[in-house]
Amino acid sequence: MNYYTEYITIDAAIRSGKPCIKGTRITVYDVLGYLAAGMSHSEIIEDFPQLTQNDIFACLAFTADSERKHFIFAA
Repeated sequence: MNYYTEYITIDAAIRSGKPCIKGTRITVYDVLGYLAAGMSHSEIIEDFPQLTQNDIFACLAFTADSERKHFIFAA
């Protein structure tokens, strides 16, 4: 499930340490926001050609894993 580590990086020098897609300054939260606003994967990739389908899936997997950890610790 943690395959997203191939796509997501956290670096204090980039976007204040927010999780970003490797090699970009695009955050996981940016991608989730675009999806929540109704953009399709292909529309996001069209607007940001440096992204791939796997990058978008990695953002979703990262968030799902983060939520799972948050829920376990909160219980």
